[in-house]
Amino acid sequence: MTTHEIVLIPGDGIGPEVAAATTRVLKEAGAPVEWVEHHAGVAALQSLGEVLPEQTLSAVRELGLALKGPCTTPVGKGFTSVNVQLRKRLDLYAAVRPVRNLPGIPTRYEGVDLVVIRENTEGLYSGIENEVTKGVVTSLKVATEKASSRIARWAFQYARDRGRKKVTVMHKANIMKMTDGMFIRCAREVHEREGYTDIEYEEVIIDAGCMKLVQDPTKFDVLLLENLYGDVLSDLCAGFVGGLGVIPGANIGDDYAVFEAVHGSAPDIAGRGVANPLALLMSAVMLLNHIADTRRDESCRAVAGHIRGAYNQALSDGQKTRDLGGSLGTEDFASAVIDRLGA
Repeated sequence: MTTHEIVLIPGDGIGPEVAAATTRVLKEAGAPVEWVEHHAGVAALQSLGEVLPEQTLSAVRELGLALKGPCTTPVGKGFTSVNVQLRKRLDLYAAVRPVRNLPGIPTRYEGVDLVVIRENTEGLYSGIENEVTKGVVTSLKVATEKASSRIARWAFQYARDRGRKKVTVMHKANIMKMTDGMFIRCAREVHEREGYTDIEYEEVIIDAGCMKLVQDPTKFDVLLLENLYGDVLSDLCAGFVGGLGVIPGANIGDDYAVFEAVHGSAPDIAGRGVANPLALLMSAVMLLNHIADTRRDESCRAVAGHIRGAYNQALSDGQKTRDLGGSLGTEDFASAVIDRLGA
């Protein structure tokens, strides 16, 4: 059996705790992975003097894959987001967040099963800001045909590979006629000219799309959005199924991929052993399936299926952490999943 070396970035706050629980589950499940630990975020700043050390980037470039816990990002001041830096420097242009109802986690919605795909490198998150004069700041939204076309192509191929039926592009091209106009034009051209007409395609103005989502999210399948809209909508969609604690995430490029918990580092509960490791565990399942897809190692897909079945069963049995209405701690939930691996 091939063993796959994967970079592990524990992150900040609750990150090391949920990372430890996740890697324990994967070990007990027999996942053919070996972790190579590196750091980013506040932990790296304190020990290495920078939030995204070159040695961490070099390790991801060498091994190609990483699993990352949450990293702290200051609001309105301080260092720039570690996540944004990772995406730009590794050209991880596709952010992928599957959103589905989980057993044992009741919400106002049922039957939700959609995927948010976000262009990850451009838009307002290009970070080009300038203070023109005191009290007046400009922020530049960057969009290119290259990036718009490749994320559309990625989304349509993702939909086809996973048996999805429809891609919905949400935009504000009625106002942002050049940037968002180019985004939907590129998506339309990829759909029509590159052989994806087997996938249903629609365009929805984003404000109306938000209304339609909260009315009935089951009407949507794959959502394709530029950077800022995708960031906002992916969190909104997480609310349909229980919040960011039950949502996995991936940032994927042509050469590298980083899988991560998309929730915050929650420093207020760090070290107390009560954090929910499910989001990072679900991201690790995505990682295993990605290895199966890209490296043709079906043993990883089998392990991913066992883990997914085990945490679904644990939740069905009422084995939940406190944020989900249960009483389990971080390691207790990991143990509950492990106990059900053979079921």
